[in-house]
Amino acid sequence: MSDTTTPPQTATAERQPFSLTFKARDLLNVAIFAVIYIVVIFAIAMLGIISPLVMVITLPLAPLVAGIPYMLFLSRVRHSGMLALFGLVFGLASMGWGHPWQSVLVILGVSLIGEIVMYLGRYRSKWAAIWTYTIFSTWMIGPWIPMFLDRDAYLASQGSESMGSDYIAQMDALLSAPVILGVWGAGVVFGFLGGLVGAAVLRKHFVKAGLA
Repeated sequence: MSDTTTPPQTATAERQPFSLTFKARDLLNVAIFAVIYIVVIFAIAMLGIISPLVMVITLPLAPLVAGIPYMLFLSRVRHSGMLALFGLVFGLASMGWGHPWQSVLVILGVSLIGEIVMYLGRYRSKWAAIWTYTIFSTWMIGPWIPMFLDRDAYLASQGSESMGSDYIAQMDALLSAPVILGVWGAGVVFGFLGGLVGAAVLRKHFVKAGLA
């Protein structure tokens, strides 16, 4: 009789209640890992200053490298709201280095989807964490939205930030809609790979957190 009743009781016990109550430790984890993630993304994005071609090549690599700190962050998540707060911090920081407000909305949107995936995975599923990071990595389309809405205004705004006329001319010639979507798609693929790498590198943390 105990064999038939134990599994559902265990499953119920593992289900974390929906909660938006933050402890000091939760806020500290969000702050620390958001800063690390921001530094990694910003450092790789800065390589694009060399040339638009370098930007196109290196941007998709950002989710691969940033997968380790983000996956470590997910190993600390135990209730709702932490991913959304992480996304808000990252979104506001990205506006500080020139990303449009539409990008912040995209970041918040994919963070909320990640909240659902982690909740469905009971905050104990390695694959839920990997897919959450993959979904989060789709935010990379956000900074390009103005390019689709008003290409000329976008390029002019980039020029006003002292990128130089030659750089802007190269951007205009290189960054067609298919190229932008290709860079974004590659970023999503590398986001998935970053999740796998992060989970593998942080295996001990995942085992300790019950995510292995």
